[in-house]
Amino acid sequence: MPHLFQTMTVVVAGLPLAETEPSAVGLPFSIFALAVIVGWVLACLYLAQRAGDSPLVPNAYRSAIQVASLWLGPAIFLALVLSDTKRTGKTGNPLVDLIYRLRDATARIWHSQDVQETSEDSLRLFDATGNELREIQGHGQHRGEDRSSFELTVQLIDQALIHRASDILIDPKDTATYLVRLRIDGMLRNLREVPSDACRAVINSIKAVSNMDISERRRPQDGAFTARRGTTTVSFRVASAGALNGEKLSVRVLNHNAGRFTLVDAGIPERQRALITEAVNKPSGMVLVCGPTGSGKTTTLYSMLNQIDRLSHNVITVEDPIEAFLPEASQLEINPKAGITFAAALRSILRQDPDVICVGEIRDEETAEIALRAAQTGHLVLATIHCDSNATALIRLLDLGISPMLLSSGLSLVLSQRLLRRLCEHCKRPAELPQNVAQNLRQKGVDVQKLFESVGCEHCGGTGYFGRTAICDLLPVTNDLRAAIAQDATIANKLKADGERQGRSNLRTEAFRRAVAGVTSLEEIKRVVG
Repeated sequence: MPHLFQTMTVVVAGLPLAETEPSAVGLPFSIFALAVIVGWVLACLYLAQRAGDSPLVPNAYRSAIQVASLWLGPAIFLALVLSDTKRTGKTGNPLVDLIYRLRDATARIWHSQDVQETSEDSLRLFDATGNELREIQGHGQHRGEDRSSFELTVQLIDQALIHRASDILIDPKDTATYLVRLRIDGMLRNLREVPSDACRAVINSIKAVSNMDISERRRPQDGAFTARRGTTTVSFRVASAGALNGEKLSVRVLNHNAGRFTLVDAGIPERQRALITEAVNKPSGMVLVCGPTGSGKTTTLYSMLNQIDRLSHNVITVEDPIEAFLPEASQLEINPKAGITFAAALRSILRQDPDVICVGEIRDEETAEIALRAAQTGHLVLATIHCDSNATALIRLLDLGISPMLLSSGLSLVLSQRLLRRLCEHCKRPAELPQNVAQNLRQKGVDVQKLFESVGCEHCGGTGYFGRTAICDLLPVTNDLRAAIAQDATIANKLKADGERQGRSNLRTEAFRRAVAGVTSLEEIKRVVG
């Protein structure tokens, strides 16, 4: 081995072999040394290229890792060739020893990857039939490419769960790059940029595990899959569509914690919780939750269901999709392809002796009419509808063709909701307000000394916020309001003029109470409420 090292040194220095010692000049060693040098160069170039193209290398460190590969390649090779062969029990021949070592290293790498993939702590993706993504991709012809796309897919899903994301958006940025973003606490954050070839493989992996057609890239498709880590299971809904420069994918992370969520967890104050609990404890009537998309309506609906004793009540839900498991409750999922719509499911439910009916969303006149008639005939109905305020919820139902008499007799409580981001407890600081703003707030009775503002730290990802809380505007349907809805033909215009203004005022009041309590900031109130 010393002679081999000396020979390589001579070749690298460019000296003629005739000037070296006779024992180091032998033709076999010279050819081998030359082959080693060529191998070094090729290995360095290959490692640098792979580091530059690999989707697992972060963009910020790609150049540094490429430079490191140019230097570490020879070091690794020298460590393999020039290490002590006596310890390994091999023949002592450098080439044979190298082959044995590469074989052992490859076996260890594959074994460690298999152990990692099958570990109880690793994230595993399954389709609707229980097949794992690794098994689905394991039968492909290009196993290395399948493994790389599998690892990147699992990594993106895992990062979304770690960051508490509600959505994963994969969009083509241009012909060469895809942008992966996460919606966290209602706001989009850039996660990373991925080369188009690698990201298309990730999209195909997600579509494959979601039982979607991977050959169809233009027509919109829907699918679903689950992820498991140990005993924890999370469900995902997937939607794809053709877009400029490629195909986009949206992955919704379903909130499985909603089955254990309570009104206290939502941040609803005690005085409002008392009104909600009173309406939920009634044997009949409809509690309607309204708000825009992403305002937490379904989670609040689950919180109300958790107030009910499901052992002594027959609780049936109709959802699209089922977002959380409710023990002692019957949960039906909408499937339009199979003819299972909200209206069809409600007609079937009424023949199953229900005590409590939960409607995931009122979308049409038939669903609204069946739900309100069920509320009239001795059933408690909980439902959601997409509207901005309590007033517009009533107007929406009237526009759907619901008679004023049916609407007035069926409704018990209307609740409008928004979500405010909570200030991060690790980095929030007292707010520094301009003098005129502070003076206006003091005139309105706001204690500016109790106001805080966002800063940003590692715990909150630099946003200054961590988690969200709900603010609500409640409209109990009193006898006076029932009479007004049933008898006044112009109630819709009055509700639109007065109700919306009052609703915004109530939401703004609730939001300021959260700000004075140090829960949120004035900037967040302005963003959500205005």
